[in-house]
Amino acid sequence: MSAQPAVVTVDPMRAPTLRRRLATMLYEGVILFGVVFIAGYLFSTLTQQRNGLTHHNWLMSWIGIVLAAYFVYFWTHGGQTLPMKTWRLKIVDAHGRPIKAGRALARFVLAWLWFLPPLALHPLLSLAVPQTLAVFVAWVALWAAAARLDPARQFLHDRLAGTRVIPAQTVVK
Repeated sequence: MSAQPAVVTVDPMRAPTLRRRLATMLYEGVILFGVVFIAGYLFSTLTQQRNGLTHHNWLMSWIGIVLAAYFVYFWTHGGQTLPMKTWRLKIVDAHGRPIKAGRALARFVLAWLWFLPPLALHPLLSLAVPQTLAVFVAWVALWAAAARLDPARQFLHDRLAGTRVIPAQTVVK
């Protein structure tokens, strides 16, 4: 009589742990450092930028476009960036289907809610850098904790964009 391996069934639409998603974001930041560096270098070379303040607004716009293109491309072509593949996470729509470009772009724009509100307070309230950092850390902690209030354990930007982060299926060879 042979023993059958235990089959563990996991809800494929269940949200991954907060720790796993935040680790993915940290890894994403490392990857994006290279993406932003190359985009900035390309911009500086093509515009013959000699000073960091020359064409500053154009540079920021260019980097924003490059970041949007990076995320929209990977989210619509497999639902994963490299860090998401590493941590076995995937972006799908509310019904578990791959997302289209419009939804991916909406998710990208809404994901900036993680960062922009606390950073906007810096000049508006004339906060010192340590105060801005404290507000930023508190905001990110609240934003992450808000996922616990969501019945599907999704972040607010995913709820608003109609997307979900789910565990990716692992293929055993």
